[in-house]
Amino acid sequence: MANTKSAKKAIRVMARKTAINKTRRSRVRTFMRKLEEAITAGNYETATEALRGTQAEMMRAAQKGIFHKKTASRKISRLSKRVKALAA
Repeated sequence: MANTKSAKKAIRVMARKTAINKTRRSRVRTFMRKLEEAITAGNYETATEALRGTQAEMMRAAQKGIFHKKTASRKISRLSKRVKALAA
């Protein structure tokens, strides 16, 4: 257990940030799940809308440090390719 005042504060700050990061990560996963469901159903219009939302959430999470920027870009690229395949 932390003994110094600064260490105790660091633990409190870390707990707050962990909770925030957990909700952001969960939000991204929810958007990705909705997109996966739309792709599986084969609905191009719904998938396009879900992709738009997922892309925004992924890049927001990357800006906040939840994911690395290139990880977010790679995932978005792969999802975009799958949605584009639905149109064909």
